[in-house]
Amino acid sequence: MAITGTAPESGDGPEPESRADDEPAPGRHGSDRPSRPATLGWRAPTSEWTIAAVVSAVLAIGMTWPLARDLHKAIPHDLGDPLLQAYTLGWLSHALRGDPGGIWDTNSFWPAADSLLFTDSLLGYAPAALFATGTTSTLVVYNVLFIGTFALAFLGAYALLRQLGARVAGSAVGAAAFAYAPWKLAHLGHLNVLSAGGIALTFAMLARGHGWSLREGFKPERQRPGWILAGWLCALWQFAIGVALGLTFVYVLLAVSVVVGIIWLVKRPALQWRTPAADGLGGTLFSLGVWWIADKHAEVARTHPETARPYDYLDRFSPTWRSFVTAPEESRLWGAWHEAARADFTWAPEQTLLVGFTLIGLAFGGLFVSSWNLRQRLWLVLGVAVTVALAMGPNFLHDGAWAWGLLYDYVPGFDAVRTPGRLVLYTTLLLAILAAGGLSRIADDSVVPARKERGLAVARAHALLLLPIALVLAEGLSVTEHRELRQAPVAMSELEGPVLFLPSDGRDTRLQYWSVDGFVDMVNGSAAFTPSAESEILEDSKSFPSTVSIADLQEAGVETVVVIPSWLPGSDWDGLDYEVNPPGIEVERFDDAVVYDLGTS
Repeated sequence: MAITGTAPESGDGPEPESRADDEPAPGRHGSDRPSRPATLGWRAPTSEWTIAAVVSAVLAIGMTWPLARDLHKAIPHDLGDPLLQAYTLGWLSHALRGDPGGIWDTNSFWPAADSLLFTDSLLGYAPAALFATGTTSTLVVYNVLFIGTFALAFLGAYALLRQLGARVAGSAVGAAAFAYAPWKLAHLGHLNVLSAGGIALTFAMLARGHGWSLREGFKPERQRPGWILAGWLCALWQFAIGVALGLTFVYVLLAVSVVVGIIWLVKRPALQWRTPAADGLGGTLFSLGVWWIADKHAEVARTHPETARPYDYLDRFSPTWRSFVTAPEESRLWGAWHEAARADFTWAPEQTLLVGFTLIGLAFGGLFVSSWNLRQRLWLVLGVAVTVALAMGPNFLHDGAWAWGLLYDYVPGFDAVRTPGRLVLYTTLLLAILAAGGLSRIADDSVVPARKERGLAVARAHALLLLPIALVLAEGLSVTEHRELRQAPVAMSELEGPVLFLPSDGRDTRLQYWSVDGFVDMVNGSAAFTPSAESEILEDSKSFPSTVSIADLQEAGVETVVVIPSWLPGSDWDGLDYEVNPPGIEVERFDDAVVYDLGTS
């Protein structure tokens, strides 16, 4: 892994505050080596940030292989949520191209309004979604974004750690631990949860913009208002991807802003006038964007009270103390070994929160040997303790009354969250900072002195420091196979909507993905909750194709019913007789589907 320590020029990326381990680049002032003559043709990139970006992309492709080879025909992990989120990208493209004002009202969950907000909207990915113009291109866009989440997580964490003052090796190891933590393997079907790189990148930009690092503190001469504005816009983009991570991110940013504000009031550091101006403009844009999206979600919550989660409902999805040392079944290294530990979990995908034993070990070592001072390390440990307590939800001490319970009772939005364990994201980031501090101290004590000898001594020192990255990546390997998609059982674009597909269950995500071909209105849909209107229509369909059921569906406005016989066994519609031709109803039979025209239009 070839990452140089060359300092970026102003504007090239977040800049670490100390460069004791970095050599001058050839041809720059301060170097005793002559510049190489200009040559025609390709030259290897030498900028640290160019190399870091390339390494991020190569790692992401390698760790998710062979997805990059099968972008057009496979989808990672399963045929559930990944297809729902691919469909969401397709809908964003369809709406933005044809009717931007109707972006919130998808073709799913007919006749419900604002159905895009029944789950994470992925609105931040709208520019990329514009390339999704059909089922195949939608799949390609989804897969590219999926791979990109890992690349951005690595690059964002690397930028943050470098800005805080960590050395190259420590930053690379910490970034890999953040991007490829074992707990993320359980979320390979959740693009919205994997999309965490913007969080680390936001903090990197804001820290750089304010001229602050852990190693050297606040440096007034290093204030960069442009980076401050970029940080706030990055934060808005992160929130726009979805509230699964965005809700807590908003409150974390608010808490950090309050702490920084108090420190400023007490210490009154020297600020350029452009710094508070950038914070004011960026913070205002961020707040307005968050308010706009949050208000739409609040409207959905008012219309659909079923979105609220009873506090005791969270028990099923909240982790226990054992969760933080238990890997998901998707882990190639630990999955089989931890099978017995997962047996007692009520919902393992949200309760297997191993951040990585390598990271835990490095972070523990970083408590005692570190480039960060003792007070900083204690604050980091406190942050780890708080995030662990909150992540446990009702399973923390006293049913979480003094942790998650306070958020649930007093902080807007948390009563709709069913997965407190996703706060392990911040636990992982804090541990990565601790680990990077420890490795950076080793670099301070070994690599930097070795530069006086140059050559083999430096190479050996760097190799030893980068060795942990191999262990981190090994823990991040997955056994999950990518799934290939079958064709829709009928031509979706030729159906007369509204359509009801039977049976309706977790396989509705496939129907949503297939509906990218034409986006016909349909009752079916899968999201974070099921609207009561859909539940009523589905209940009326349980006796289909009886005369009473057909009459109820006609009265509801359903135009077409499509039965997929191969899906019926084991479903609530197991006894449906699809060989019957109801009187007065036109029936068309295909190899994999039976289409009933109810004629309600």
